[in-house]
Amino acid sequence: MLHRFLSDIQALPADRPLTKQDVLTPSFLIEKCNNIRMYYAPHNECINNTAKIVIVGITPGWHQMKTALEQFVRSHEAGETLEVCLKESKRAAGFAGSMRKNLVEMLNGCGIREVFDLPDSNFLFGANRHLLHTTSIIKYPVFINDKNYTGHQPPISRSPLLQHYAYKEFPKEMASIQDKALIIPLGKTVEQVILRLAEDGQLPRHTCLTGFPHPSGANGHRIKQFRHQKKQLWDKVRTWANLTLRCKQNQSDTSCSKSCFSE
Repeated sequence: MLHRFLSDIQALPADRPLTKQDVLTPSFLIEKCNNIRMYYAPHNECINNTAKIVIVGITPGWHQMKTALEQFVRSHEAGETLEVCLKESKRAAGFAGSMRKNLVEMLNGCGIREVFDLPDSNFLFGANRHLLHTTSIIKYPVFINDKNYTGHQPPISRSPLLQHYAYKEFPKEMASIQDKALIIPLGKTVEQVILRLAEDGQLPRHTCLTGFPHPSGANGHRIKQFRHQKKQLWDKVRTWANLTLRCKQNQSDTSCSKSCFSE
């Protein structure tokens, strides 16, 4: 998919922030159906197939799309390879801003920090990025009337386009994750899709951490939801780690894994 849009990405301005007028255009349009528009962003092309933790959103929003494209342009202007451009756009766009702060707090609160013997779960987005894969059940940015798609209007089940990416393309991506990963779905819509895929036998190796609240600042009930779910989240993380990682003994092997994020 990258090569289809590479020349248009290379033509984007590098001397100013991108706007919707720059990229929500026919040049970056993947597909449309009624008022649904799916556009290209490069960051989810990079798959860390040795990840232990997979954090899954609904679809990249405008901020992620903009950040990914701007970083790709900067990296390309600096003479980096396409592989490095993808990797750096992934790092830049992965749950940045206040959402990452909220996400890290909840990851710490349910035992992820202890499982990997990290000072803080924020290290998953930095020095320990090789342990993490971030993605979306709908891989590319989706907009409804130029506004971020939130998973509700229309429901995924009522759109053949969205169903294809959620129930056909996303399982293929998860099948490329080699280890028994812990999948953390962000929000009810993502959780429902992943549970259905698991019931259908399409995620045979992986464990889904159900009940994890969406970290968006717009989720005003996030703290209350997390407090209510904290014990079962902690127990599930610990059970997964005991069964699949034995992380204390194998941390050195994990750190040496070659992946999309290995240096």
